[in-house]
Amino acid sequence: MNAAIRTENLEKHFGRTAALDGVSLAVPEGAIYALVGRNGAGKTTLMKLLMNILRPSRGTAQVLNADATRLAGKGFCGIGYVSENQQLPDWMTVGALLDFCRPFYPTWDRALAGELVAQFDLPLDRRLRQLSRGMRMKAAFVSALAYRPRLIVLDEPFSGLDPLVRDELVDSLLELAGESTIFISSHDLAEIESLASHVGYLEEGHLLFSEEMSTLSERFRDVTVTLPEAAAARADFPAACIDVQIAGPVVRFVHTQYEGAATERQVAEAFPSALSIVYDPMPLRAIFLAVAKSQRDRARLAQTNARTVNV
Repeated sequence: MNAAIRTENLEKHFGRTAALDGVSLAVPEGAIYALVGRNGAGKTTLMKLLMNILRPSRGTAQVLNADATRLAGKGFCGIGYVSENQQLPDWMTVGALLDFCRPFYPTWDRALAGELVAQFDLPLDRRLRQLSRGMRMKAAFVSALAYRPRLIVLDEPFSGLDPLVRDELVDSLLELAGESTIFISSHDLAEIESLASHVGYLEEGHLLFSEEMSTLSERFRDVTVTLPEAAAARADFPAACIDVQIAGPVVRFVHTQYEGAATERQVAEAFPSALSIVYDPMPLRAIFLAVAKSQRDRARLAQTNARTVNV
């Protein structure tokens, strides 16, 4: 597999705090890869390492087959980067910004730039400081997409934008899908689910999973078991079952390794008296919440056990 981005045991420490811890991932060429995780999970840190804004504490990162720590100058000609807090020269007009950027990129496509300006209804004669946040993000997108980069890196590009602006930005990305690899972090899970071909989940600096969206959707199921009477508390759920909830005769949990008939047979054997067992597919947001809750509960249990040992 040719990878547009590849990291091996990538770490970043700020003092004693590990923002990233042993992250290894591969983003296939042509993929739309979504990086998700809670605030503080390490998403922005990872993207800054890839863009050589930060230096790694350990490990390696390659971007378009180049060492990320050596990215500079012409190395960025094939990379488009837009971040949530990206600073733009406020004193420039939109037209001046595009005129300024054009000479840096040999592949700048004037026709594409014009199409994007028209699509986003950008006023070329307005200064950036006079524009709304949504319009400023549109200007940033045009400056990053007009040269048809091989890799587009987007750090929370939809945060705080109204739905119409988000839809316009998503449409512009989909038009470039196939000729560019897109690596995007976002909390807007509904948009990500409709956009992404691959997904990675970061939690406290650890990459919990990284896979194709279709594979992820296939292996997660929301399972509801209805019993003839109130269920007893069970402590023997396998590790593949998370977010276990028991309410009277109903047991609900998320199965993270669903394999069709084989899994259904195992669950039926675990609940031989079940009146019904229902398996529901899960949207990305539900998967995200179940995994996040599971990690939180495990952390709390570990802290409780540690306090007990210390006592």
